[in-house]
Amino acid sequence: MSFYASVIAPFAEYGFMRRALVACLALSLGAGPIGTFLVLRRMSLMGDAMSHAILPGAAIGFLVAGLSLWAMSVGGLVVGLAVALLAGIISRATALREDASLAGFYLISLALGVLIVSTRGSNVDLLHVLFGSILSVDDEALLLVASISTVTLLALAIIYRPLVVECFDPGFLRAVAGRGSLYHVVFLVLVVVNLVAGFQALGTLMAVGLMMLPAAAARFWAVSVWSLAAVSSAIAFISGWIGLLVSYNFDLPSGPSIILTAGAIYVLSILTGSQGSLRKRFFPGAHFHNEPHDPA
Repeated sequence: MSFYASVIAPFAEYGFMRRALVACLALSLGAGPIGTFLVLRRMSLMGDAMSHAILPGAAIGFLVAGLSLWAMSVGGLVVGLAVALLAGIISRATALREDASLAGFYLISLALGVLIVSTRGSNVDLLHVLFGSILSVDDEALLLVASISTVTLLALAIIYRPLVVECFDPGFLRAVAGRGSLYHVVFLVLVVVNLVAGFQALGTLMAVGLMMLPAAAARFWAVSVWSLAAVSSAIAFISGWIGLLVSYNFDLPSGPSIILTAGAIYVLSILTGSQGSLRKRFFPGAHFHNEPHDPA
């Protein structure tokens, strides 16, 4: 098989492959920075929890309007935000930590969503909601994903400084500005809307993979926050591009191919990355020191 046939032809000859690649680019631009801040705030598992939390809302939208883009998106957004805010309220009103509260609600949401779809739909419908299909992204879904990524980048540009401060010293932000909770809520909203965007293309169980794996891999290649976000977006897009090619050439499901590609890059980053990887720890390389010159 020639290079053109395996790498260029799939995108040059098929419109659905081009739309899928553009969807990967749009998802990467929004999910990369969001995943980076989740990693910095030690909230990596929250992305997984929220991806499950939107399932019952998407399932209700599916029952009401079938495979309607807007009905499932609005349902997932409403339920995802409700779970996130309810978990925050519970953690502040009781002794339960927010992560434990969120874990409880997301498990309930996951079970409820699967129950709704499985009792009122078919196994094919359930698989579509859970795993999606980026190869079936149409122009309407592409517009939604691109719009969410644009809004995400604009919002992050506005709240970038206080969000970075909250990642490293939330107490200082509350003492100086007194609005740490506001930025936390805005960030939660951005997490949910990006998971809704990813859900349209990859399904609820795969969307979080494109958000968290590239962000975790970026920690082994960059140091500053902005460079972490940029590297994360780049890795997410490369994963989407390679995953689509693997899916096309080997007749494999597109969503798992993309996420496994991101996983392979993550493992490779752990082994060979330039920042804190196993290579840097066990094979740091030679260090040369200038010996003082003896005039004698």
